[in-house]
Amino acid sequence: MSFQVQFITHFTETISYLDSVRIALEGGCRWIQLRMKHATEAEVRETAGKALPLCRQYGATLILDDHVELVRETGADGVHLGLTDMPVAEARKILPKEQYIIGGTANTLDDIRLHARAGADYIGCGPLRFTTTKDKDKLAPVLGIDGYRRLMDGMRLEGITLPVVGIGGVTVEDIPALARAGLSGIALSGSILRADNPVEEMRRVMAAAASVTLE
Repeated sequence: MSFQVQFITHFTETISYLDSVRIALEGGCRWIQLRMKHATEAEVRETAGKALPLCRQYGATLILDDHVELVRETGADGVHLGLTDMPVAEARKILPKEQYIIGGTANTLDDIRLHARAGADYIGCGPLRFTTTKDKDKLAPVLGIDGYRRLMDGMRLEGITLPVVGIGGVTVEDIPALARAGLSGIALSGSILRADNPVEEMRRVMAAAASVTLE
């Protein structure tokens, strides 16, 4: 199994949400989470409609952030739910496990237990460190590498085998340490778009992920 890389969309003064999708795909990423936190449902629907053909062209997975109700309508592959979004258990009633992917955000072992029982397919766990792509008032306590190790140890003790993806301020340099801590992958956003050459930065991330050997 390879170390997974997910890209979470964001925007800058010169890069739109859809541009960020193109950048990630051109850089080799094959998992896109369309996150448009302050956008209207109509704006998310429109952008998802444009992002899906791009993802299909590259053979990539498209996950919507938060908008459970738009997954079937847009043809997306699933949804990622934050701790204040619709509960995973409720979303699973709408999006059957055989057809759709559901990921859940976690900051504690209790969060992970809850998502595992509810039928989540993976955990987005973090933040690794402070991140500017998240609203300050919604940022959970920073975990750091040691925090991830403790959570992974707790999961092993309880027999929870869901893939865990590190989120929140992650950069390419963090990949070896996160892999050693037992994570299955990373999700990143700002470090790509802030790079001088975002496509090349994504390629660098994908190369680093490909060099990791998971136990």
